[in-house]
Amino acid sequence: MKPSFIPVSMPDLSDLETRYAAEAVASTWISSTGAFLDRFEGEFAEASASRFALGTTSGTTALHLALAALGLGQGDEVIVPSMTYIATANAVRYCGAEPVFVDVDPATWCLDPAAIEAAITPKTKGIIPVHLLGHPADMDPIMKLAITHGLWVVEDAAEATFARYKGRLCGSLGTVGTFSFFGNKILTSGEGGAVTCSDESLCHRMALLRGQGMDPQKRYHFPIVGFNYRMTNVAAAILCGQMERREAIIARRSAILRLYAEELADVPGVAIRDDAPWAEAAPWLFSCLIDPVTFGCRRDDLATELSERGIDSRPMFIPIHRLPPYRQSARKRRTVLPVTDRLGALGIMLPTYPQLSDAEVLRICSSIREIGRAHLGRRVAAQLHRFTPAGEPRKAA
Repeated sequence: MKPSFIPVSMPDLSDLETRYAAEAVASTWISSTGAFLDRFEGEFAEASASRFALGTTSGTTALHLALAALGLGQGDEVIVPSMTYIATANAVRYCGAEPVFVDVDPATWCLDPAAIEAAITPKTKGIIPVHLLGHPADMDPIMKLAITHGLWVVEDAAEATFARYKGRLCGSLGTVGTFSFFGNKILTSGEGGAVTCSDESLCHRMALLRGQGMDPQKRYHFPIVGFNYRMTNVAAAILCGQMERREAIIARRSAILRLYAEELADVPGVAIRDDAPWAEAAPWLFSCLIDPVTFGCRRDDLATELSERGIDSRPMFIPIHRLPPYRQSARKRRTVLPVTDRLGALGIMLPTYPQLSDAEVLRICSSIREIGRAHLGRRVAAQLHRFTPAGEPRKAA
């Protein structure tokens, strides 16, 4: 019998989320106001160690909202990693500003503090460290640089909800934190996001921009041009259920990541990122690097053969500085990011979601081990075939 298909991700939804969503629908408050929205924003702010939280339509709009509220504009520059989902750079461009790409640290895969200072110019307004694949960026030196140069810091914690840096929650360390609740994230409402901060005036600014710029004290009076980035009460209802279940969700995902690490630790050519001693990473998607020389084949070949076995996977993000919208400006800056390029070429993300069973994780790891061995075996056989029994190279016919 053909084995069941294993997707790379699957939302973990229970009867609780269904019940809360039904309550929101029954209340008729299905748009951008309602009891669940107020509840979620209050609970998420507290759980994220921030004074304020605002729900948004996505992680991308959360980023744009934060940057717009901070006054980012035409001709400005923002330092960002190239190893991230493209939304990080797109949000900068939405404001008419330019992302300046710097390399990531080879140990954490997050923005390298040592690379930031050389990229700062008089046009630089801020830094967007991305807590990549759930692992925190090294925030203390980043914040020190920001303070020294008078820059703001927007944390992109889309993949790192409830991750901790030196015991402190990611998203509470910079000027603003941004989060995503897309279908593959640790908490999900299908689409959705949030911004967090502890600056009351900045929060009011983001709230004003989020709601089309309408004056909260005077209905249908719009003193500024804003956006429609408001989360719905139905999405917030689903997230209230997720918040109640977050400890169980995180515990199961963490157990899956530990099992992957144990099973793949001795596979030649598979490199696993270790958590920094100061980090408590969020369990998003398990990711590793595939060295084609020692593993036996390229990352993309592994992904193809896993797919043939009914196992989905994702390549690591294509470095943004190599994508068409940003390639030309990166070339003008003579951008060279060797660590980022290596991650982009070798990285693979494997199925990670709470419903994934231990047996399925073992099936995935066994498949990876078998595929690597088979390719290495064929390579050895091909090399042996090049020689005669006497050990001399075969002559062409």
